Amino acid sequence: MRGDRVEVVVDLGEGTRTYEIEATRAGRSVDVRTGRGLVEVVEVTRGGTPVRTARFMQARVVAVVEHPASDAARAEEIVTLQRAA
Repeated sequence: MRGDRVEVVVDLGEGTRTYEIEATRAGRSVDVRTGRGLVEVVEVTRGGTPVRTARFMQARVVAVVEHPASDAARAEEIVTLQRAA
C-alpha cells in the first residue's frame, strides 16, 4: 500500500547511514527478503512485479525497521461498488 516504508540502517565503519525505501504509488508495497548474506528491499506492484530493488550486505546491516501504511492510507485505496437500483 502506498505509505509502506522500510528504513535500513547500515554500518559504514565510520558511522551509520540510514536508507529509506517507500512505496511510491497506490497499490504498491515494500517487501523485505533476507538470504545468502544479503538483505533485499523490493518495491512491488499488486501483481508482484518488482519496481525498485535495494540490496545490502547482511553483515553491515544494523537494523531494518518496517513502517506499514496507516489505516487512513489503506482506506483511500478501498473502492466501494454500489448496485444500480
